Amino acid sequence: MAQTAMEADAARAVDRDRLWRRLMEMGRIGGFTTEDGHEGVNRPCLSPLDREARRLLIGWARAAGLAVAIDPAANLFLRLEGRDASAAPVLTGSHMDSQPQGGRFDGSYGVLAGLEAVEAIAASGIRPQRPIEVVAWTNEEGGRFAPGCTGSMSFTKAEPMAKFDDIRDAEGIRYADALAEQLALESDLPSRPLGYIPHAYVEAHIEQGPRLEAEGMDIGVVTGIQGCRWFTVTVEGRTDHAGTTPLRLRKDAVQDAIRAIQALNALMHDPDDVLRFTVGSFRVKPDTSNSVAREVVFTIDFRHPDAKVLRDRGDAVAETVARAMTTCTARVYERFHAAPADFAPLVPDVVELAARNLGLAALRMPSGAFHDAQFLARLCPTGMIFIPCRGGVSHHPAEYATPEACANGARVLARVLCDLAAV
Repeated sequence: MAQTAMEADAARAVDRDRLWRRLMEMGRIGGFTTEDGHEGVNRPCLSPLDREARRLLIGWARAAGLAVAIDPAANLFLRLEGRDASAAPVLTGSHMDSQPQGGRFDGSYGVLAGLEAVEAIAASGIRPQRPIEVVAWTNEEGGRFAPGCTGSMSFTKAEPMAKFDDIRDAEGIRYADALAEQLALESDLPSRPLGYIPHAYVEAHIEQGPRLEAEGMDIGVVTGIQGCRWFTVTVEGRTDHAGTTPLRLRKDAVQDAIRAIQALNALMHDPDDVLRFTVGSFRVKPDTSNSVAREVVFTIDFRHPDAKVLRDRGDAVAETVARAMTTCTARVYERFHAAPADFAPLVPDVVELAARNLGLAALRMPSGAFHDAQFLARLCPTGMIFIPCRGGVSHHPAEYATPEACANGARVLARVLCDLAAV
């Protein structure tokens, strides 16, 4: 059978209803309903809910005849064997953890679309030359342990796994201890060493932005991922009585923090609106209405697709904050730095061809959000498949993609995996 015919068979075998049922069933683990009726998910990594979701996935994979294994970073792999078991696998997948107020599609869609694509390939009677593996990466979101992508960074050796050991969650639990608990509770699963060089990596995901829907496109052909730098700023002042202490004698951490943010807004100004600058968390101590604040801790999320802009403006953050202080002192800590990733043409070209052969409208575009693919691009040809999401909403219970959009992405993925695993 010609390879193009094999790809077509695999795409036709994608079961839209099965994929949708699995997305909805997975979304019930950690699921909640908002007052306005949206179905959200709060599924922290390395938690009992995370383990429940992984066991559900493992059950589906084993029923489909896939081999299951985990590595020391708790990355979970589901393997369809190829004719050449020694060949470097084609890898696909995403993550299972969510934001605290997340949706049902971010991450989970990429894992379940990978499982659906592999099942469709197998159901079509296709045995690829290379193995195909579906991966669920550990802690992509960073919702419990920040930064995210610790599983893929460990796998690719972008950072040594031990670097994350002492990260603590809101309850003071160390990442290393939570990881050890996870591995102990999954000790019945076959284990494998950390890391290998895949033949290629492709990740399916909701767009998390409005372009595909707004432009009437079915598939986003992702060409790269913009870089990201995260900082934590601590402004230290002194607590005084709000009613008795003259303004000129105060060391008000809130006022100096506001000055710092205003100065950072000026630093990050971009008339082209390409740069992304966000202060997403602002915590005050003692956090009472009649006291001058002694401490403010706020976060910075800075992103840009140009490595020079990311470097130059990111490197200016600490000095900008220091200059803004009038009575307080400030400390700036950079807790995450991911360089921009430009995907080599191989995988995006295959994605675009697969979409065209399925009669789907495709748009080449960068990713504004970071993904595990950002780190896999260090190792092998890498790409992503985006599907439209309603209103571009993500990291929110209102996050939604239609059953047909989800199936279209899985059909494209099935063709792409067949193509990449054929040589």
